Amino acid sequence: MRQPVIFDLFHTLVHGADDERDRVVGEMALIVGVAPAALVAAYHATWRDRLVRWDVEETVRILVGRLGGTPTDEQVTRAGAHRRDLARRVLGGVSTATLDVLDALRADGHPLALISNATSETAEAWPRSPLASRFDVAVFSCAVGLAKPDPAIYHTAAERLGVAPAACVYVGDGADGELAGAAAVGMTVLRTTEHNDTDPSWGGPAFAALGDLPTLLHEPSRG
Repeated sequence: MRQPVIFDLFHTLVHGADDERDRVVGEMALIVGVAPAALVAAYHATWRDRLVRWDVEETVRILVGRLGGTPTDEQVTRAGAHRRDLARRVLGGVSTATLDVLDALRADGHPLALISNATSETAEAWPRSPLASRFDVAVFSCAVGLAKPDPAIYHTAAERLGVAPAACVYVGDGADGELAGAAAVGMTVLRTTEHNDTDPSWGGPAFAALGDLPTLLHEPSRG
């Protein structure tokens, strides 16, 4: 068996769509009757809770309530649907080139896993995305109540693959301290800059295009 490869999702396999996220949250604010800038700020301030605790509707109710709003059930449902539409668009926007790389890795015998710091709407959209069928394991922070760089989330992915963490290669852009977290549990770490140069201070190997990954994995030290 080739080395298992564990991928990050946002800014690694798909663009993070950060500006679009803020725009969508601003539009959600208009649906529920609060100031767009205030709701965007509230979303940014509660990112950790949203990653591991709250689903879409809980997030809307809690944050709008904190801003003094009293949304109806229908408004909450509409706002939640708007956020879910975004998740489907982002996952559906994965490039053909990225899918081709994943298919090549699988054909070459590499088991593939995903670890994503993601809110519930991303996990909901995942099974119907073009990415899902390419992965043997997908671990979402919102589903396991853990977020990178917590060592337990890396161990969870490795256990589901049936291997030790030290047997795995981790590929990510570096957000949320994920690279150091992966290295701390013994994974070989490769940083990607294709979508975003997130962690330029990381001293390990980096590559600019996902298409370079199969060659890197075949280097003698990683084969």
